[in-house]
Amino acid sequence: MIAIDEGYVDSAAPNPEAAKNGRGLVLKNKFTALNISADATILFGECQGSGKEPYRCSCDFARPDKPAHRCSCPSRQFPCKHCLGLMYAYAQKKKFTEAAVPEDLQAKREKLQARAEKKDADADKPRQVNLPALAKKIKAQLDGIDVLERLTGDLVRLGIGNMNAKLAREMEDQAKQLGNAYLPGAQAALHNYTKLFAGDDGKFAEQSSAYRERIYSEALDQLSRLHALVKQGRAYLKRRLDDPELKPETDSAIAAWLGHAWQLRELKDAGLVETDAELVQLAFNSHDDVARQEYVDTGVWLTLANGRIRLTQNFRPYRAAKFIKSDDSFFQVAQVKELCVYPGNVNPRIRWEGMLSRPLEPKDLETIRGHGQADFAAVVKEVKTHLKGPLADKQPIHALNFKRLGRAGDTLIAEDAKGERLALTDAGMSEEPPSCHLLSLLPRDSFAGNTLIARFRHDLDTRKLQIKPLSIVTRSAIIRLTL
Repeated sequence: MIAIDEGYVDSAAPNPEAAKNGRGLVLKNKFTALNISADATILFGECQGSGKEPYRCSCDFARPDKPAHRCSCPSRQFPCKHCLGLMYAYAQKKKFTEAAVPEDLQAKREKLQARAEKKDADADKPRQVNLPALAKKIKAQLDGIDVLERLTGDLVRLGIGNMNAKLAREMEDQAKQLGNAYLPGAQAALHNYTKLFAGDDGKFAEQSSAYRERIYSEALDQLSRLHALVKQGRAYLKRRLDDPELKPETDSAIAAWLGHAWQLRELKDAGLVETDAELVQLAFNSHDDVARQEYVDTGVWLTLANGRIRLTQNFRPYRAAKFIKSDDSFFQVAQVKELCVYPGNVNPRIRWEGMLSRPLEPKDLETIRGHGQADFAAVVKEVKTHLKGPLADKQPIHALNFKRLGRAGDTLIAEDAKGERLALTDAGMSEEPPSCHLLSLLPRDSFAGNTLIARFRHDLDTRKLQIKPLSIVTRSAIIRLTL
């Protein structure tokens, strides 16, 4: 049996309510039978429900990285609260009796194994692509780029000072054409401009002249990004049309900027995969993107072998949110057989299909600290070079080894061994909860000789780099300042 603790079960739950209900079943002694197979690869039992007959549930770890959860209850959540309760009972060292696997459950296991083998066999077969249909789609995207160019030109001619709620709404309506042209990423980029003129509720409202002055630099930056997206997007799509195979490029993130939904198979075929990777989550947050009408779960992970900081992102549109499992904080080490890495620069997105977990150990913390950068000046130079690209991630994340955290006057700062300082701030990063105010609550030994996981921000008005603290890695723990 793989290592199962309560943290593992929490991360397997489809939502916090299911985890709470699963714990409640154990607390109320609702399980009338708790069994484990002789080879310790499956937990199965019975749980008393509202009906006369108990629910029969099982958690099958024949494929440890892709466990199968089954239950006779009518719930459409996987795992349901009964399977979660079964795992919680195991994690809490409840007594499980060794027993033979029931015949019907054994038959399901064999059927699942057969499907898995077929899937693996199909994965090795060459993939057939409908090239004429793909070429037609790319041509439609090029037409969409023309629409984006026209809309961007209208915004430039209109000017920031003349933008109002009515015009912003009209621009949003016209931006729907980009979605119809298979350019959801370009549509989102346009949203990022128009939402500057919307309130926290996502509704457009008339803004004061003082507010317009505050967003002036950001609005110019967004317009520059739209211009670059038009120029680079058109060149990229034309190169694809000239390629007989019509393959997306993997040496830049332009495909994702336009809205290409990378499939795991594509990433693997392109060689964008790392094998036998171990990852530690350093930070996590969920935010409500009102402009795009979706919830976004973002995890910040470090790969132990190479120290790269990557992101997992789970998008849950409002209309389908209840059908999509939300991501959550993860406090163990994720062991991933095949880690797929999206095209990108500093903090590319990552995905995987299945994983094992193991407890986080002191040696892992030392490995993370060893990947931290001690020379702030070198990091600043690297970040500034990165930010020169108009389509670059404007808020990259780095691990910084600091000598001390403290105050210089009224400003919170991080200082390296050479005396170089970076100012800490929460400004301009509303997608993550504020974190600077939490520093005063930490133990004193957190403020010297540790590693700070920080998100950089370029203040467009002062032209200075600032950082937002996400977590602090000490010799004994990862202290999270977001979630």
